Amino acid sequence: MEQCTNCAHQLISCYSCRNRHCPKCQSLAKAKWLKARSAELLPVTYFHVVFTLPHELGPLGLQNKKVFYNNLFRSAAQTMQTIAADPKHLGAQIGALAVLHTWGQNLMFHPHLHFIVPGGGISSSEANPKWTSCRPNFFLPVRVLSQLFRRLFLEGLDKAYRKGLLTFHGELKRLDDPQAFHDILQTTRLKPWVVYAKKPFGGPEKVLDYLARYTHRVAISNHRLTKFQNGRITFTLKNYRQGGQKQVLTLDGTEFMRRFLLHALPSGFMRIRPFGLLANCHRAKKLQLCRDLLGVQPVDKKSNSSSAEALTSVLELIGLHKHCTLF
Repeated sequence: MEQCTNCAHQLISCYSCRNRHCPKCQSLAKAKWLKARSAELLPVTYFHVVFTLPHELGPLGLQNKKVFYNNLFRSAAQTMQTIAADPKHLGAQIGALAVLHTWGQNLMFHPHLHFIVPGGGISSSEANPKWTSCRPNFFLPVRVLSQLFRRLFLEGLDKAYRKGLLTFHGELKRLDDPQAFHDILQTTRLKPWVVYAKKPFGGPEKVLDYLARYTHRVAISNHRLTKFQNGRITFTLKNYRQGGQKQVLTLDGTEFMRRFLLHALPSGFMRIRPFGLLANCHRAKKLQLCRDLLGVQPVDKKSNSSSAEALTSVLELIGLHKHCTLF
């Protein structure tokens, strides 16, 4: 129980369940993860690229989450690295951090990947590597990314189907017929797929601010819940089709839980993954090479800091330390 020393207002917090889908139990894990990532930021412009799947594939993904999500990560990462390595575009090896989101503001199933990417990379010449920066305010052409992503994802899905890795139940049982499955792929193949490159971040600290809000959250945060009455739950949402206008939505408790559980991940599934220069197998070596090419020194980090120090450090980095007190 927490109590304000001025007005005596009390706030009761439950014991930690340590479930990664819980909106209350991820704060410390997020703080420690962000502290480690802050030491890896480079003094360059960062870009935010979003890969979105067509809604026709949503039901298939819900019944085959692990295969579906792995294919999404693989296809999007390969797309980014292939186009970036092309001399007609950047001609360099890039690094990226990908975060899986499966929800929209109304909690319906909406799988998409957020990529946080440094605005440049290491040239492909091993003998004489150099840092290659992208053009100001432009990373890679989204139309080219979209077309390659669509091809790679559908090829991966078809390959998984032919290997018998996909299962279908209920209304999707008809997809056991190869022709029916092929028709679904053909329908989505004829549609344009959305790859969206947002404006570049204002600086490395803005990247950390974004990650602090979105990496360790699933579906909905507690501050959006406004009322629980007569078995019905009311929460706020932003309607992006109306310019981000704030609205409220009320659902029966059963429907609210159904929507929330759409976003539960398979056991052991990693929804934050580094690629390219940031891949775990060679991240330290590649980051040091990037710093050498950019002429900067690595950020010092204390390996034995306490949990409270780790959280305080991250709050300072994202500008919240003036508004938070740790006990």
